[in-house]
Amino acid sequence: MKKILLLTAAVLLLFPIRNSYSQELKRLTLDEVMKLAEEQSPNALMAKNRFRASYWQYRTFKAEYRPSLTFTGTTPYYSTAFERVWNSGTESWDYKSTNILRNLGSLSLSQNIGLTGGTISLDSDLTLENDFERDKRNFITVPISVGLTQPLFRYNSLKWQKKTEPLRYSAAKQNYLSNIEGVHSQAVMYFFSLALAQSNKQIAEMNFANADTLYKIAQGRFELGTIAENELLELQLTWLNTETQRREAEMNLRDREIRLKSFLGFNENVKLELIIPTEIPELQVSPEEVLELARANNPEILQQQLTVMTAQSSVAQAKAEKGLNANLIASFGTRDQDSDFNLAYAQSNQQQNIRLGVTVPILDWGLGRGRYKMAVSNLELAQVTSDQALVDFEQNLILDVEQFNLQRAQVAVAAKSDTVAMRMYEVTKQRFLIGKIAILELNNADTKKDQNRRQYIQALQNYWSYYYNIRSLALYDFVNRKPLETEFEKLLE
Repeated sequence: MKKILLLTAAVLLLFPIRNSYSQELKRLTLDEVMKLAEEQSPNALMAKNRFRASYWQYRTFKAEYRPSLTFTGTTPYYSTAFERVWNSGTESWDYKSTNILRNLGSLSLSQNIGLTGGTISLDSDLTLENDFERDKRNFITVPISVGLTQPLFRYNSLKWQKKTEPLRYSAAKQNYLSNIEGVHSQAVMYFFSLALAQSNKQIAEMNFANADTLYKIAQGRFELGTIAENELLELQLTWLNTETQRREAEMNLRDREIRLKSFLGFNENVKLELIIPTEIPELQVSPEEVLELARANNPEILQQQLTVMTAQSSVAQAKAEKGLNANLIASFGTRDQDSDFNLAYAQSNQQQNIRLGVTVPILDWGLGRGRYKMAVSNLELAQVTSDQALVDFEQNLILDVEQFNLQRAQVAVAAKSDTVAMRMYEVTKQRFLIGKIAILELNNADTKKDQNRRQYIQALQNYWSYYYNIRSLALYDFVNRKPLETEFEKLLE
C-alpha cells in the first residue's frame, strides 16, 4: 500500500494536474485587435451609449412635431368650500357653501405648429357632479372643442429646433464614427506597445544567450592566454547586464500585455501573442481629396456650424423678448348638461372663447437691450472662432496627410536597416570568434542591431497611427475607397 501511495505522489509531482486557471493563448494580428477593440473595448461601448443618448434626444425632437393624445382625469374631487354663484334675482354674485363630489375626465388630441410656434388641439370633456346639499346629480359634457394657442411676436423655439436638431443628430452619427476611429488609434498604440515589448523580450533573450556563449568562450581563451583580463571582464559585465535586461524586458512585457488585455476586455486567463504586420498598403493620398472629404464628413466642422446656429437662435430669442409679446388663445366647441347621461349629449350648445394677452416692457432698465447686445456679441465671437477653427483644422489636416505620405518610405528604410544591422552583427560576431576584432566593435554592432529592430517596429506604429488619423479626419476608408459607415439601427438594440 505504501508503495502505491509513493508511486502516486511521484506521478503527481512529475505530471502536475492542469488547473482551471491555465491561460488561453490568443495569437492576434493587427486587424483582429482592431475588430475586437471596436466590438468590446470600454471606449467603443462608451461611444455607442453616447450615440444612443443623441438618438433619443433626436427622437424627442421629432415627437414634438407629431400629434399627442392625452387623457386627464381627476377622481374624486370633493369640496365643501364657498363658491361664487350668480343670483339672477338680485343680479349679483352670492357665496354659498357647497358639498360637492366631482369626477372629471378629459381627452385631448394636440399638434404643435412648427411654422408659427403655436398649438392646435381637439378636446372632449365629461364631468359628473354630485351635489349633496341639494341631492342632485348632473352630467356636464363638452363633446367637441377645437382650441388654438398662438404666441405672437415671440421666439419660435420649434422653428429653430427644426434647424439645429437634425444637424445635431448628423454630428452625433459622425461623432460615433470618429470615436470608433479613435478606438482604432488607441488599439494601434496598445498593439505596437506590446509588440515592442515582445520584441524587446526576444532581443533580451537572444542577447543573454549570445553573451553567455561569448563569456564561456572568453573564459577558455583567457586560460590559454589569447585575450587580456580586461576583455574577459568586459564580456562578463555584458553577460551580467543582459541578465538584468532580460528580467526588465519580462516585467515590461507583462505590463504591456495587461494594458492591452484591459483595453480589449480580456481577463487574466488569456495570454496574448501578437503577430507583427510585415506588409503595409501601397497608399498615397491627396491632401485636396482628404480636405474635401473632411469638409463634408468631419464632426468637428458640423459642430462649428451648430455652434454658430445656436448663437443665431439666442440672438433671435433675445430680440423677441425685448419687445412686444402676445398670446392668442381661442376655442370653439359645444357644451351641454343633464342629469341623464344620454341626454347630456342630446342638445349641445355652442360655446366660444377668445383671449388675447399682451406683455409690453415699459421700464426694464435696459435689461432686454443688454441681453440682445450680449447675444449679438456671442454670435460674432462664435463666427470668428468657427472661422479660425476651420483654418487651423485645414492646415493641421494638410500636415497630417503629408506626414502620412512619408511613412511608407520610412517603414521601407527601417526594414532595410533592421536587416542590415542584423547581418552586420552576425558578421561581427563571427569575426570576433576568430579573433579578428575587439570586444568594443562587437558591442557596438549588438547595440545597432537592437536599435534598428526597435526603430522598425516604431516606424510601423507611426504608419498605422497616421493612417487611422486621416481616416478619422475624413471618415473615409482610403484602402478600400469607400466612406466609413455602420448600421446605426443595430447600435440601438
